[in-house]
Amino acid sequence: MMGTVRITARVDYAVRAAVELAAAAPGALTCDRIAAAQGIPSRFLQSILGDLQHARLVTSQRGREGGYRLALPPAEVSIARVMRVEQGFLAEVHGQRPEDVEYSGTAVPLASVWVAAREAYRRVLERVTLADVVAGELPPEVADLVALEEAWRSFGDTANSAERR
Repeated sequence: MMGTVRITARVDYAVRAAVELAAAAPGALTCDRIAAAQGIPSRFLQSILGDLQHARLVTSQRGREGGYRLALPPAEVSIARVMRVEQGFLAEVHGQRPEDVEYSGTAVPLASVWVAAREAYRRVLERVTLADVVAGELPPEVADLVALEEAWRSFGDTANSAERR
């Protein structure tokens, strides 16, 4: 679950589409315009926009002035909220919520580690809104994390693996 944070293509596309809509707010954009701007396959994007519409994050209107638009102000839509539309839980262990996992013996405290890891992930994704991304200004506590040199390195980087041991 937590070793690698996996963002699926579908989640990435949903967030990028929502950011495009946030940048155009309160105006509307067509599916084709969003797809072209973000390099997202149009047919795939139509399905994602349908999901966002079903979740009441996006509305659509037919006609000359038609297209898709955010249903809420961009400052009220967190990245986590968009992600949950496409993936459900932000973090899971074998398909379960971290608080529902039960271990035995010496591994019992591990469930608490998964809950804490999810909370750390949540603290970033719940705080950053579509408006923040459009403005290019992250909340201070998130910007502080981005400023950390180690945040930009994966643990799989062989050049840095010796210093972590």
